[in-house]
Amino acid sequence: MPRRKQVPDADVLDAALDVLHARGPQALTFAALAGASGLAPATLVQRFGGKSDLLRRTLLHAWDRLDRETAGSGAEAERTPEGAVAFLVGLSGQYGGIDSYADALLVLREDLLDPDVRRRGAAWRQALTDVLDACLAGTPGAPEGAGALLATHWQGTLLWWSFDPRLPVAEHVERELTRFVAAVLTPPAGSARAGTRTGP
Repeated sequence: MPRRKQVPDADVLDAALDVLHARGPQALTFAALAGASGLAPATLVQRFGGKSDLLRRTLLHAWDRLDRETAGSGAEAERTPEGAVAFLVGLSGQYGGIDSYADALLVLREDLLDPDVRRRGAAWRQALTDVLDACLAGTPGAPEGAGALLATHWQGTLLWWSFDPRLPVAEHVERELTRFVAAVLTPPAGSARAGTRTGP
């Protein structure tokens, strides 16, 4: 009898993420994952240990995917303010509609409860800031720490969109971040930052 091809852990964790996002953290059981992955519950327990271990591995797997997406998109981002906005708009696509965004907040709760996973979030913030700083470097009128400001405004924009999600999330994010960049990076006419002499 031929041996069944082993399903890689990454594929199993992809299936676990699907369960997590569709049904919430409490629904990520070995029985549910068995149905999603085609593997026996006993096999899954042998691979991943207890339910809490499975959840943690799934969360870390999600961060691995997000890190890869961020690095890939960041490497391709145009080094301009418009490129910074496009980079964040692209990352916003992961949230989909309001239902999937709300589900993501349930997952975020689990992230925040685990110190090691929280560290992944802090590292991701730095990765975002590095890309945005590179996009904004040399832009006239850009204040110090502009990348961190833009990243923070992006997350706030997503949250406020969730209360009134009439527009698609990417469209809303692009509009709001473009307005923010224009307001923060464009020095007022006649100001010292604009190159106008203010002294005698």
